[in-house]
This record gives sequence, C-alpha cells and structure tokens, in this order.
Amino acid sequence: MSPAASPRGRASSTGYLSIGQVLARLTPEFTDLSASKLRYLEVQGIVTPLRTESGYRKFSPLDVDRLRTALTLQRDHYMPLARIRDYLDEQQGGAVAPPAPASIVTAPRRYRRDELLKAAAAPVALLNDAVRAGLIPATESYDDKALGVLRALVALDGHGIQPRHVRGVRQAAEREVALVESALAPLLRRMDAASRARAGELAPELLRRLDEVRTAFVHAALDRIVP
Repeated sequence: MSPAASPRGRASSTGYLSIGQVLARLTPEFTDLSASKLRYLEVQGIVTPLRTESGYRKFSPLDVDRLRTALTLQRDHYMPLARIRDYLDEQQGGAVAPPAPASIVTAPRRYRRDELLKAAAAPVALLNDAVRAGLIPATESYDDKALGVLRALVALDGHGIQPRHVRGVRQAAEREVALVESALAPLLRRMDAASRARAGELAPELLRRLDEVRTAFVHAALDRIVP
C-alpha cells in the first residue's frame, strides 16, 4: 500500500511510535536502517503506518514486528521484498521468528497478463509502457520479479514517475551485473565444478555489496532532500 493509501487519523494510541522512535529501536540491530528506507518499506507494503492530521507517520507494535522480521529476512536470507511481504501477510502481521529460507521458498508462480495486472492493481497502459521501456519482458506469462517491478511502477506512477523515466535504473543494474561478471571471470573461465560453484556463491554476495553501496548513496541524497 502506498503512503497516500495509508490509514489516516490522530494515531495517538498508546504504543505508537514516530519514525525517529522506530529508528532508535531498530538501528542497533540493523545499522543501515534510515528514515528513507522505512518509507521505501512502506511503499513496498511491508508496513502501513497510521498518519496524524499533520501527515506524520505513526508505527504500531505490529508494524515494528513486521519491520524486524522483514529486515532480518533481507539481511540474513537475501529474500526479495515481494516474498517477504507475502510471508508476513500469511502470518497475519509477521510477529513471528524469521523462518528458514526453505520454509518460504515455494515453486515459482507464473501470472497471466490479466492476473499480473490484477495482482499489481496496474492499468493496462502502465504495463504496456513498462514493456516498451524494457523494464518488464514481453511474454505470455510473468514471474514474481515482474510483479514486484510492476507494483513499484504503480507506486511511482502515482507521483508522476513513469516507466520511461526509470529506464536508466535497469541499465545501471545491467552495468552492475557486468561488473560482477568481470570480477568472476577467472573462476568462470575454469571448467571444474568447484570453481563454478564458487562463482555461484560469490555472485549474489558481490551484487549485495554493490547494492549496499548504491543504497547508501541514494539514502544519503534522499535525506538531504527530505530530512
């Protein structure tokens, strides 16, 4: 649910926390957490904080539990946010201990075009624009990655950011993958199974490190814009 769709009200009930209070509670465990990342997790549907009449977010104890579980799954198991969100919703809020990765990794689901549009609450025109921009493949069925991209594009579109505007994000991702491929070239050139397996282990770790660097720069820039 996007911020604009979050419940609004006075949100003054006992136990509700401001962004600053949530950060104070969670950053000792998740040191890279920031206000901008909390807002991003809200856009991705991990939490739906209440809003005061002045527009300030107020997080419930349930929101904090969901955040802690989501951040743990991201950090320790590298789970995608779409899968984490589905898991939390199935657990009625996520106030549970993080599971082993195998317990939430299911057979990949495929979506027909109409199913994808419904799941993402997206208009047909937005999906068409995303395909033309190269953000989503032109295919007969779609996977969870395509659903996650389309959901994000729906949220961005609500703020006037269209698929053509974020084409550079895909290009930047491809450059990151090329950088990792170059770093792994010595292992990939070898034909033995051990070297191939080592490359398979290193690739997601290198991408995660690159993502951490990029995320840090983005959050620092965003914090200058929206303190």
